[in-house]
Amino acid sequence: RTHEKDGGDHEGGRCMKIILAGPYPDGTKEQFERLLPDHAFISVSDQKVYGEMEDGDCVIVRVLKTPAEVIQAKKNLKAIIRWGVGYDSVDIEAAGKAGIMVANMPGVNAYAVSELAVALMLSAGRRVIDQNRLTHDGIWNNKLYAKQMTTLNHKTVGVIGGGHIGRMVAGQVQNFGADVVYYDAFRMNEEKEEEFHMKYLPLEELVKVSDVITIHVPLLESTRHIIGKQEIESMKNGVILINTARGGLIDDQALAEALVSGKVAAAGLDCVEDENLEENPLAKMSNVILTPHMGGTSNDLADEMIPKIASQIKMLAEVGKIQNIVNQQYLQK
Repeated sequence: RTHEKDGGDHEGGRCMKIILAGPYPDGTKEQFERLLPDHAFISVSDQKVYGEMEDGDCVIVRVLKTPAEVIQAKKNLKAIIRWGVGYDSVDIEAAGKAGIMVANMPGVNAYAVSELAVALMLSAGRRVIDQNRLTHDGIWNNKLYAKQMTTLNHKTVGVIGGGHIGRMVAGQVQNFGADVVYYDAFRMNEEKEEEFHMKYLPLEELVKVSDVITIHVPLLESTRHIIGKQEIESMKNGVILINTARGGLIDDQALAEALVSGKVAAAGLDCVEDENLEENPLAKMSNVILTPHMGGTSNDLADEMIPKIASQIKMLAEVGKIQNIVNQQYLQK
């Protein structure tokens, strides 16, 4: 049977028009086209243009936002697939009420995010950024930060979030000699805890005993400011705080105050609540390492992500379903 890329059928399923809402690494569209030659791919990296697009059976979205009005403009839309784990940029309720499935890709970029989290711990603990700057300025002195430097050896690392990324971080810091405690709203079973050598603690206990705290949970109303003024006051003096998940999980203002007082020795932040860096005091602090939410970005990520998303699209075309749906509660029965 013949087919065309206009929504016709073929033996492997329905031919679909797929919007690649990016931007994406070079070659992404071409890789998808090689894996899915029976489908048409349209690339867009401008939010306004994306919002006005009407034609599309499926959206793969990485950076651009997908609120209700963007969804409603696309009358044939059946699924939205996030390039990554977080889906707070998609109005999952509006999608569900329109019968549109929203899925994420849990665990695919976990290796990249976990590497950055550990790199931030090490850099903050050893004051790498400051020492690099001073050395480049001609000051060769390894004693300037000797009293402030610390390692992960024999420390307790508190992991908030026991998912793919949290478990990877746990394994990596254990290789540096750290013990790991964790908190998650959905506790692992005992066998998993033993497998990953992660001891469960309630959040209020975790923040009290940890030398380093790293956050790996989604931003939800229930997790907003999961680290706030009260939690910081309960922490050890000189704690190191890491966030590679989402801005808003930490109260920026409370953290800034704790960094000034010394309650928090240093922070490694790949995201902040207030991205207006002219106004955010964290951007001006030398004991804060700040990166532009690039933890899940690396030049090899596409090689991990594209085949897994392609398999989702094949499933959508063949049986009308996808996996890892995050808005099931809003989909009409």
